[in-house]
Amino acid sequence: MRHIALLFFFMLSTLIVQSQEQPVLLFSNGAPGETAKMKQLDDLRGNKVAGCPVLRISNVSEPTLTFYPAPAALNNGVTIIVNPGGGYNILAYNLEGSEICKRFNSHGVNCVLVKYRVPRREGLEKHAAPLQDLQRAIAYTRAHAAEWNIDANKIGVMGFSAGAHLSAVASTNYAERSYPKVDAFDEVSLRPDFTILVYPAYLSGEHFGIAPELHVDAETPPTILIQTQDDKSHVDSSIFYYYALKQANVPAALHLYPSGGHGYGLRNTGHTVNEWPFRVISWLRDIGMMKE
Repeated sequence: MRHIALLFFFMLSTLIVQSQEQPVLLFSNGAPGETAKMKQLDDLRGNKVAGCPVLRISNVSEPTLTFYPAPAALNNGVTIIVNPGGGYNILAYNLEGSEICKRFNSHGVNCVLVKYRVPRREGLEKHAAPLQDLQRAIAYTRAHAAEWNIDANKIGVMGFSAGAHLSAVASTNYAERSYPKVDAFDEVSLRPDFTILVYPAYLSGEHFGIAPELHVDAETPPTILIQTQDDKSHVDSSIFYYYALKQANVPAALHLYPSGGHGYGLRNTGHTVNEWPFRVISWLRDIGMMKE
């Protein structure tokens, strides 16, 4: 009888997790500026990372979020809103999305995976539509803190490559909502409580400085950057952004590894940089988001 009860509990727990991992439309009446629904394209035929395929998603006109709750016994209340990269043209949805969420769930961290709009919209800045989607995801997540058993004051953003740029834009432009108010969920703060940038792109501007859309000041959330020296097209993004954070007295950490390139997610590619999730967990403890 005890075994049957345990089996029932396991099945019930699985159903609860699966039900919570269903995508939620960020804009139930259509995303701002979208006049036609595109047929989403999913592609697994591209280059593999660590021997495994990368799910590349494009033609996203209906942005969503998916909540990945940490196991109840481990849940520490911290939540990371995850933004895959892909040059604002596609989303590396498993490599820099679902795999990330499940890994951090194992550390007791809740995750929210954002499927933001790609490719770039003609006539708009590359990050304009995605910023609306991410800001709405932050608002929706914070407004559901009690329901989801998360801490409304421990919600951060994480991004990879272009998704890291998007996370940085959201972390430095939170004072003004970039989309028309949808409902009461939009009445909460849009400021992330911390920011995690993994091999970020597009953060550096001309000469020794950051891109003009990034408005770093003393209120910018604490930030950690993960970078490799041989990611030659993007290493300046991390270095210049870290310098801007330092100059503004923002608590910041930069882990610069010698090799690993770009686009590894958390897969084992044989480089020391693959340890980065442990550095992030330690940093979250350092800034008071997590306990030992």
